Amino acid sequence: MTISRRAFLRGLAGGAGLFGLATPVHLLIVHAQSRPSRLRTRSPYGDPLPQGSELALPDGFQYRVLGLEGTPMADGNPTPRAHDGMGAFPLPNGNIRLVRNHEDRDSARDATVIGDPRSAYDHRGGGGTTSLEVEPHGERRLVRDFVSLNGTIVNCAGGLTPWGTWITCEETTAGPSLGWARKHGYCFEVPALAEETVSRPGEARHERPDAPGPFGVPLPALGRFVHEAVAVDPRTGIVYLTEDQSAAGLYRFLPAVSGKLTLGGKLQMLTIEGQKSYDASRGQTAGEILPVSWVDIREPDPPAAEGDPRAVYRQGRSQGATRFERLEGCWFGRGSLFFNSTSGGDLSNGQVWQLVPGRDKSQDTLRLVYESPGADFLDGPDNLTVSPRGGLLICEDGGGTQLLRGLTLDGSVFDFAINLANTREFAGATYSPDGETLFVNLQGDTSSGGPGNLGRTFAIWGPWGRGPL
Repeated sequence: MTISRRAFLRGLAGGAGLFGLATPVHLLIVHAQSRPSRLRTRSPYGDPLPQGSELALPDGFQYRVLGLEGTPMADGNPTPRAHDGMGAFPLPNGNIRLVRNHEDRDSARDATVIGDPRSAYDHRGGGGTTSLEVEPHGERRLVRDFVSLNGTIVNCAGGLTPWGTWITCEETTAGPSLGWARKHGYCFEVPALAEETVSRPGEARHERPDAPGPFGVPLPALGRFVHEAVAVDPRTGIVYLTEDQSAAGLYRFLPAVSGKLTLGGKLQMLTIEGQKSYDASRGQTAGEILPVSWVDIREPDPPAAEGDPRAVYRQGRSQGATRFERLEGCWFGRGSLFFNSTSGGDLSNGQVWQLVPGRDKSQDTLRLVYESPGADFLDGPDNLTVSPRGGLLICEDGGGTQLLRGLTLDGSVFDFAINLANTREFAGATYSPDGETLFVNLQGDTSSGGPGNLGRTFAIWGPWGRGPL
């Protein structure tokens, strides 16, 4: 952080009031309609200050490092690189289960499968997920960790489901033409309660090398495109999906049977009612209500996807679906889907959107919650989560210093944490089931040729009740 930026932050007094903990997140829009989304506020937690060599946090907060890249896991495998999306689940014994993505971007020639190749979806794929068991209180001690999915590639974000699984997403449509043994570009489901025995080295999970086991089943009905994140409406079981491309769509998957994604369903892409081929990436007004409808994607797994990563997007766009720019993190909370456009907005610094599903046959609506007027406000919003206390916590992926930012109900942004370890992005922010611990990753290098930035997971706890996070 430069001196000028520090002076800028100090000079901004908290002119906007903070909200009560019981206030629903959707009220953010009520405030946003009456003023431009250009506000900053002083953090209700205080300025982030160094609390160790890796993180700056407000006074009163502590952190612990879990799962440093390269350190041995309980199953004997080294902790993989490229920590990214992550979800937290309760375990029957009272502990917390984290399921964590690894966005390995090595080529088919250079990649090394994590864990046992016999359990891999693609024996050449270097990505996948690891699962961690963490004590919920005190020092948040790591109990054990292990590989829970392997043989996938570029596992970027994903999302947790109400039925106790983590959906991990491949951010690529690569396949055999680039040397991989199988097609990629899919979502995969990992049960949160899966234990180490299913992935211990030496124990195959299926009978034939080309037949994926229960953790290696792609979900082609959810589309083969450049996936980023997913979020599930717990009331309906509808799965929402983001796409990380310069021209991107927002999708939803209507399952044939809620909670049974392998049984198929219908993939659709968002369109603004009455505005064919609308471009939401520029010229938007915070708080404006846009009526939404959906167009069907006839071929969610098109043969052309490997050579054309936009093959699914083009189907929706040809029917007038809406264009966004680089949709990344999404999270369902307080009856709404919140999602980030990392480089959307008139200045390309990012947008935060809210989709409100219609209830009782009413129409879905879309609203721009916040558009960044510059990097000092919000710089490349990526992963995000809805806090148990009602605010939004956003992982930045901009240039220079990497931060975790809070977004308040009046449409103001504040700094919560600063990465002091390196210049890599925060990713995978998720709260423990009781809301007392924030788990978040520093991604680290995503390929074996990187400069040596190590991925790691943090557990952060402290006086959350001071503010919206």
